[in-house]
Amino acid sequence: MPRSVNSVASRARRKKILKLTRGNFLARANVWTVAKNTWEKGLTYAYRDRKTKKRVFRALWIQRINAAARQHGMNYSQFMGKLAKSNVGLNRKVLADLAMNNPKAFEAIINSVK
Repeated sequence: MPRSVNSVASRARRKKILKLTRGNFLARANVWTVAKNTWEKGLTYAYRDRKTKKRVFRALWIQRINAAARQHGMNYSQFMGKLAKSNVGLNRKVLADLAMNNPKAFEAIINSVK
């Protein structure tokens, strides 16, 4: 009896991966084995960088808070210490947003903790 191969499912499986790698350069987009490796590696990067993104944003918020606090004669460490002592419940994300987009409000926070 001849060997039965489900070519419809095989082709569909390959097309699915090739569709996901569309937009990649040269063989990474249209050669099955290369495209599959590219796609798998991309999933690894996506998983890793979801974690990295959190670190990067926290560092950015700290830099923005530090820059804004220094304009008012205080560094980041002193500002965060005084903020904790005065029980102000604002996180770094909100503080960085205030420092960038609403300097008057940030100045009011600085004056309240001084």
